[in-house]
Amino acid sequence: METTLTILKPDSVAGGNTGKIIDRLIDKGFALAGMKLTRLTEAQAREFYAVHKERPFYNDLVAFMTEGPVVVAALRRDNAVGYLREVMGATNPEDADAGTIRADFATNIERNAIHGSDSPENAAREVGFFFAESELISIR
Repeated sequence: METTLTILKPDSVAGGNTGKIIDRLIDKGFALAGMKLTRLTEAQAREFYAVHKERPFYNDLVAFMTEGPVVVAALRRDNAVGYLREVMGATNPEDADAGTIRADFATNIERNAIHGSDSPENAAREVGFFFAESELISIR
């Protein structure tokens, strides 16, 4: 069993799609290990996305991720990291396969509805960023 992190981004929360996306993740076999509604501070967003610090989109990403509440969730299942990436779809929703979260809920490459860890190592770091070990409880 592997754990990964997802963030339902401000566009998903503001659009009223939180429940629909969580339902889809559960239907795809993910177990919720932890979930919370939060609003990232600028400092938190800068730290979380520091890996992109040198990229031209970094400041826009920080601004977007702090514009409203987000839902963070730790998810568990076999191959959680890789399978979540499949379920999310391509970063650009124009390139995302039909039926993926980004194809169905994202507006564009910048407002793309959902974040998912890209490796087991990053998943461990990202889950730890938002959750203490004592907050993680598998439900299923």
